[in-house]
Parts: sequence; structure tokens; C-alpha cells
Amino acid sequence: MDIRTLVYSLIAGKPIGRDEFGNRYYRSRRARLHGRERRWVLFRGKAEASKVPPEWHAWLHHTTDAPLTESAAESRPWQKEHLPNLTGTTAAYRPAGHDIKGGHRARATGDYEPWTPE
Repeated sequence: MDIRTLVYSLIAGKPIGRDEFGNRYYRSRRARLHGRERRWVLFRGKAEASKVPPEWHAWLHHTTDAPLTESAAESRPWQKEHLPNLTGTTAAYRPAGHDIKGGHRARATGDYEPWTPE
């Protein structure tokens, strides 16, 4: 996080809340810009948009006027734990045959028939 953004948030922003990842959410104390108040998030750690939970995403993008309740933020038993976007990291998904995985994949089993024009 940039020190200027932190100072601006403390001076011009009104704190609204935090999420389970430690991100802090603010709204502007000043007049609205083009009919909308300014809303932003200060990320805890690396700024990664995929770390914003859905209930806060809705508030940031003016889908709801107020952040959703704490009960909306509680995960259901069937939900998986949040994973950040792993693209560009060593943990990113790479299918069989990817160059980084050696570039080899299993041979076709014979159930594949290529299309050929007549």
C-alpha cells in the first residue's frame, strides 16, 4: 500500500469495515462525484482484487447501498475456502502437455477421429 493512499484514507475517508482477510473499506467524507460517493479498499498485504469477498465487492461497485451483513459473510458448509488468483505463479494450473510440465501428454486412445474436408 502506498503511504499517500493511507494518508488520504485517514484524512478524506470514513472507515466502513473490515473483512476476514484484514482488508479495510472506506467511503469518501466529501461530496459525491457524478452522483456517487467514492468507495475504496486498502488491502492487507499485496493488492490482489481476488481477495475482495463478494459481499464487499457488491458494496464497492454500488450494487448495494450498505455492506452486506455479517451473516451474509459467513461461509456455508459447502463453500470452499478462498484462494487468490494464482495465475503467473508457480502454483498456477498447467494441464498435461504444458511446456513447463515437460511438454508430453498421453497418446490418444483411438476414440478420436479428426475431421477431414472432403
